[in-house]
Amino acid sequence: MNFWDRLFQALGFIPEQRTYHLDEQTRVTLRGIARREQRSEEDVAAELISYALAQRQAVDLYFESWEALSSREQEVTALACLNYTNQQIAADLGISPETVKSHMRNILTKFGLRRKSELRTALSSWDFSAWKRPLR
Repeated sequence: MNFWDRLFQALGFIPEQRTYHLDEQTRVTLRGIARREQRSEEDVAAELISYALAQRQAVDLYFESWEALSSREQEVTALACLNYTNQQIAADLGISPETVKSHMRNILTKFGLRRKSELRTALSSWDFSAWKRPLR
């Protein structure tokens, strides 16, 4: 059984006949990390793949949460992630600040988060620039 089959088996995947090739720069980087950390290349690669898979799962969960939002909640989310205050969101959308707070509570619940700052961090890699409007 090759390294990749063992790795996928360790991660709970059923190994299939696959071959994985690393480009030379990735191979050198992996070797360097393993040497610095006094670990095997296999251990470092397994950790990196495990981390990447966990990140991917988080992205998928956040996207599912995004799709569960109403269109108004998506607007509030986008503006909040653009660092608009509740007052600015209310003015921009023509709704009351209390309605913004209500939407934000619902949004945070759907994302499984507690604070607007956590939402901003969770979606920090998302591009909300299309939602940006001049502040009133």
